[in-house]
Amino acid sequence: MPAELDGITMAGSCQTVSELFRSRAKVQSNQVAIEYQGREISYGELLDRIERLTSVLSASGLRRGDRVALLSRNRPEYIEVELAAANLGVITACLNWRLSSRELSYCVDLVSPKLVIVETDLKSILENGDRKILEIGPAYEDQLAQQINHECQIVAQAEDGLVILYTSGTTGVPKGAIISHRAMIARSLVFSSELAISNRDSFVAWAPMFHMASTDHAISTLLRGGIVVMIDGFQIKPMLNALAHHQIGWLVLIPGMVEAFAAALKQEGTLVKGVRVCGAMADLVPPHAIAEVTELLQAPYLNSFGATETGLPPATRALIAPGIIPQQLPKQQNAFCQVKLVDPLDREVTQGMPGELVMRGPTLFSGYWQADDVNQRDFRNGWFHMGDVFRRNEDGTLEFVDRVKYLIKSGGENVYPAEIERVLMSDSRVAEAAVVRAADNRWGEVPVAFVARSDDSVTEADLVRLCRRELAAYKCPQQFKFINFSEFPRSTSGKVQRHELEAMLTKAAAGGNAF
Repeated sequence: MPAELDGITMAGSCQTVSELFRSRAKVQSNQVAIEYQGREISYGELLDRIERLTSVLSASGLRRGDRVALLSRNRPEYIEVELAAANLGVITACLNWRLSSRELSYCVDLVSPKLVIVETDLKSILENGDRKILEIGPAYEDQLAQQINHECQIVAQAEDGLVILYTSGTTGVPKGAIISHRAMIARSLVFSSELAISNRDSFVAWAPMFHMASTDHAISTLLRGGIVVMIDGFQIKPMLNALAHHQIGWLVLIPGMVEAFAAALKQEGTLVKGVRVCGAMADLVPPHAIAEVTELLQAPYLNSFGATETGLPPATRALIAPGIIPQQLPKQQNAFCQVKLVDPLDREVTQGMPGELVMRGPTLFSGYWQADDVNQRDFRNGWFHMGDVFRRNEDGTLEFVDRVKYLIKSGGENVYPAEIERVLMSDSRVAEAAVVRAADNRWGEVPVAFVARSDDSVTEADLVRLCRRELAAYKCPQQFKFINFSEFPRSTSGKVQRHELEAMLTKAAAGGNAF
């Protein structure tokens, strides 16, 4: 390459989240960046606090490639830590404060942080050992106040890890997914491109910041110059207040809370200022609930398919129009990524045949922390294997079938639980449904359905007739277990955890529990 082009190459290839945020904060220093419990923090104030915290982290011995663990609920300091660490090329490991001490210790030990930043009242669940701790509160503020206010040097590079987000798979211990500066910038661009979100749109960060929806979109909103309204969890009144006062780009609604949110929105009669798109993971939400919440918000529902590892891609372009009860939920492939469906030997399947979805693109994560074997398996042949089965329709859309790793093998036939669940939730009296496998002497395994009713008029006989009408006989659940909606075990993203329901079946079979 000619020497005179070296500068052009450097200028075009080394952008980081740190540099982009600093640039945006200087351009609109006096504008609001974060709202939190009635307090407004300007871009200038946020930048100043991030620069001071960067000095604190540097003085604590953190260097490029090190990790800082963060155990906190949603509050402005969360973003401060992520962006201050980013300046140094340090990775923030976002810990789930809902975990037990044992589970939390595993996640901390996995990343070997040089510093743990923790809210004071969460310190008791942290088995610290000899780790250095900085408590959010007076000690944190004292450290910031002692720093000389100056612009720190940004040493991070585009492929450096920005955050580690822990995946909550259906079984086994969590894996730490490394999201780089490059991936976060690409995700920010995809948000704007695919969801038509502008720099004037705000984001309500109510979902835990240790989850991709809040961390990804909060950072993306700040890079665009919007306002992040931070709320500590699913709190109806603050959320409705945000809807009344802000134009929202993407209102995150996850399975398990859509119906409660719609009921509150209807009861309070909130005048919504504007929402471009709402929801996520439409396959896991009762169709009638999608129709109700979109009608109330006058915003389409996001028929999404993505993951912590991928961001919104590979298939999050499809929208469900307000007030429509969806009969099918085909996905539309996003821009800026490549997608293939493959068989167990990684051969691309023909149209209409089920295959595992594999993808590649700039939003993709950089692998799992300290998991070489898993990375080699999941990134084989240059594609990331997601573990989800889809079919490609004639019109190019993608139809979700189920997880690769959760199949029911009944009499030699593959039974996909998600297909049965969609049929069950087509009855508007069903609030939630989850299908799991149970051992069977004749067929090896058979499907069993757990159901929560929103209307007690629905009976087992009703659901049996529905399944027999819509499904092949071998797919019909052999048993129906009616439980309360609140009894469904869920991950932090709202997904029902099938392995825990299986454990309930096993316990019941052993005489330790009754449904």
